Amino acid sequence: MLGISTASHAKLNDQLKQLGTNLLTVGPGKDIFGGNAKLPKDAVGMVQRIGPVQTASAIGNVENANVYRNDKINRLASGNIKVTAVKLNLLGTISGHLAKGVWLNPATAHFPAVVLGAQAARQLGIDAPGVQVYLGGKWFTVVGILAPITLAPDLDWAAMVGWDIAGSALGFDGHPTTVYERSDNDSVADVRNVLAQSVNPENPSQVTVSRPSDALAAQLSADATFVQLFLGLGAIALLVGGVGVANTMVISVLERTPRKSACEGRWARGEGRSVPNSSPRRFCFPDSAGCSASCLASGSALATR
Repeated sequence: MLGISTASHAKLNDQLKQLGTNLLTVGPGKDIFGGNAKLPKDAVGMVQRIGPVQTASAIGNVENANVYRNDKINRLASGNIKVTAVKLNLLGTISGHLAKGVWLNPATAHFPAVVLGAQAARQLGIDAPGVQVYLGGKWFTVVGILAPITLAPDLDWAAMVGWDIAGSALGFDGHPTTVYERSDNDSVADVRNVLAQSVNPENPSQVTVSRPSDALAAQLSADATFVQLFLGLGAIALLVGGVGVANTMVISVLERTPRKSACEGRWARGEGRSVPNSSPRRFCFPDSAGCSASCLASGSALATR
């Protein structure tokens, strides 16, 4: 167990190094009436104007649009796959990778082309690009399939289309659902403090800011705590076992000494000397059974007199 935990710890540490801890996400919060707020349409541009920001991208959920393997599938069997509009620089911003095919480009972003997340492709039974899916009541061609994305796991269940085609063909309103931002490692805290005000100056309280790598860091911390706990329990077990063995040895010595002395004293007083061909030492055993046997032998000898 300790070996498995240590290997998991090392794997998580490597993931954090590769993915970086400088990715922040911006999302909509709640309005004053408790309803769902919306991010401004130009939220990405506002984030990019922050000095230390290196890159910013966004996704937007396309409401009332589902994706199916073909047009014969029951409309209720959507498989929890979300149709998502994406900016072209999204993949680099979130450190995503393609498993097969290609990512969207300025040309395909204006046409019915779609990139599937890892789980979305598995749900649709698609293992290679080049096939068509029925998306939002229209046929879209699958041009790529993504590998699982650690920092944006929601995209594993997404069917991603270009921002422009989502607006022109699928009724997308243009409001981002999530904005992804990367900045200098030394400036992450400073950028985080001003993101909400920069995205929505009028209502910064309606903006949420988070760091996806915090979940990995928490898992890494929990794994390290488990290792320390396991080692501590092992040390306690060794201590308790050592005390138990020592206690057994001490009690064994203390019990044997008085019994042996009592047995020798009985023979010294002349008890049981009439037993023929018997040696006093022969009946003096170090345990309780031996002493009981010697006493019974003495009693029998006296009774035969």
